[in-house]
Amino acid sequence: MGNNKIRIGITQGDINGISYEVIIKALLDNRIFDTCIPIVYGSPKVAAYHRKALNIDNFSFNTVKIPEEANPKRANIINCISDSVRVELGKSTSMAGEASYKALDAAVQDLENNKIDAIVTGPINKYNIQSDKFNFAGHTEFFESRFKSDGVLMLMVNELFKVGVVTGHIPLAKVPEQVTKDSILKKIRILNNSLIVDFLVRKPRIAVLGLNPHAGDNGIIGEEEKEEIIPALKAARDENIYVFGPFPADGFFGSETFKKFDASIAMYHDQGLIPFKAMMYEGGVNFTAGLPIVRTAPAHGTAYELAGKNEAHPHSFRKAIYLACDLYHNRQSYKEMTSNPLKSNDLSET
Repeated sequence: MGNNKIRIGITQGDINGISYEVIIKALLDNRIFDTCIPIVYGSPKVAAYHRKALNIDNFSFNTVKIPEEANPKRANIINCISDSVRVELGKSTSMAGEASYKALDAAVQDLENNKIDAIVTGPINKYNIQSDKFNFAGHTEFFESRFKSDGVLMLMVNELFKVGVVTGHIPLAKVPEQVTKDSILKKIRILNNSLIVDFLVRKPRIAVLGLNPHAGDNGIIGEEEKEEIIPALKAARDENIYVFGPFPADGFFGSETFKKFDASIAMYHDQGLIPFKAMMYEGGVNFTAGLPIVRTAPAHGTAYELAGKNEAHPHSFRKAIYLACDLYHNRQSYKEMTSNPLKSNDLSET
């Protein structure tokens, strides 16, 4: 791409939430330009509105039309929406939902055309973004469909641990029917491969949680462990994946057993994300494992209640940018390490 630094596309998310606040605050740290070239897909007008509302005077975007014009030492922005867009801080509006999608679509098109190297998505409102063009439960499902992936894993990453989920954005009542041997095994495979390729872990150790309290207590509190989870673990071990469990979720996190593993898999969204966010909310990053491209996001939502108050912390968003850079470089390193493997020799007759 003509520059050693990678181009990170950043989508504006919901214009009425804290997305622009955390983007601007994250990019105020000039050290980020030593690592990447950030390009925000959004609106210079909306960005200026938020900057004024937050009384941030020592920051400005460099407006460009295409990623190739991006200044490697500046925070860049590409206009994706009409200047007639209206910002209503703290409110969910259809206009904000449409603006979220237009920025996302523009960034993904450039990603597909190799004009940017990785993408960091600002938080969206999953309700107001719905349309005939976006009919998904969230970013994870959108990217899975857009890149025609055979399966993805929502993997939450922070400095303490990594946790993925078998079932994502679905009602809790539908979780048991989707906790099957095949679905669990598929997520284990995605996680194992991601730990090797994306995080360069040579022999990953993966923990799997049970679905029921006390991991079912041998069937007394539920049969899913015996009928679905344990068979999935056995199948994974037959594929030489180092997987352990099922562990009761409360004890697993309460006794800090999670520290013994490279990552863990929860059965449903809140089982994994509640302890994750409780222990390290501000530094968490959402990574979509299993995609052919790198996509990260902060571990928080639109936070309408904080919009325009200058109270949002950029730590999670900044971490999402740095993790996207790390993952991109790790994939390149793994590709180089495995491109010309040594030929194996049969020594049985020597």
